[in-house]
Amino acid sequence: MNGHDTNENEIFAERQMSRRLFLGSVVVSGGALLLEQTGCRRAETTRRPLFRISLAEWSLHRTIWRTEAGSPPEGKIANLDFPGVACSAYGIDAVEYVNTFFFDKAKDRLYLEELKKRAGDAGVRSLLIMCDGEGAIGAPEEAERLTTVENHKKWLDAAARLGCHSIRVNAQSQGSREEQQRLAADGLRRLAEYADTVGLNVLVENHGGYSSDGSWLAGTIALAAHRRLGTLPDFGNFTVSEETQYDRYLGVKEMMPYARAVSAKSHAFNEAGDETATDFRRMLRVVLDAGYRGYVGVEYEGNGLPEPEGIRATKALLERVRDELAPSYS
Repeated sequence: MNGHDTNENEIFAERQMSRRLFLGSVVVSGGALLLEQTGCRRAETTRRPLFRISLAEWSLHRTIWRTEAGSPPEGKIANLDFPGVACSAYGIDAVEYVNTFFFDKAKDRLYLEELKKRAGDAGVRSLLIMCDGEGAIGAPEEAERLTTVENHKKWLDAAARLGCHSIRVNAQSQGSREEQQRLAADGLRRLAEYADTVGLNVLVENHGGYSSDGSWLAGTIALAAHRRLGTLPDFGNFTVSEETQYDRYLGVKEMMPYARAVSAKSHAFNEAGDETATDFRRMLRVVLDAGYRGYVGVEYEGNGLPEPEGIRATKALLERVRDELAPSYS
């Protein structure tokens, strides 16, 4: 059984039909988003889409106000507002959080309950938390690996409280290719053992270094050999080193057997609305050919368009390609 098959059973077993959004409304004034919280109501349809679309919070990394004390300045939004913004501004009913936007709140029960409530009120599903800044899971020293594992446990607890299915971690390490694979697999398995106790998954993204080598990352997950471990293939993170760029299509293909989430990274678009670095049609065929039918996350990271426009452009491209490919995968 592929890794994503288990995830599909966990995440979607309760839903027999597909969902379609009814959009809320948004007013943009002076760069600030003024939300009318009508909720992302979903209507039952007889046909399930090839994949659903979520929104990665990193798409708004210039807009998110990292300080929760007081009101955000004009043009900024608080992390607590993110689920509502995903729904009302972009018509997206599932989100992927970034821990650095609420780094000191992992153990704040009242804060997490408020975030969960706001997501629920907006009709938005919380999928996962992307975790950074908590150490190297494959550190050469065992004590450091154990500290990194401990640092991530609170995010698994927070993700469980929010109703997520996973956290995303990095596979940082040092040493030779084989040494890093062994060390990362050790740290990941230790973390997965805890994740199993709270019913969540630990996903690894291609995020630089050997983790951007698809064969290395897939091999690391296989070596760790735990049912709670998987991958989060990102369309754009394939810089292994200054000298080495891994083939993105091959890399995603190699990671897909373990995929339990997918990130549609985008930077720039041409006049036809296509992403200039990644052929989304080719890439989404790789994703779909692997049997994946879960969420594909919008993750705009470009500079050419303001974040709201980049998010909408990425979502529109995903929807267009999804419609084009539907007859081939019916």
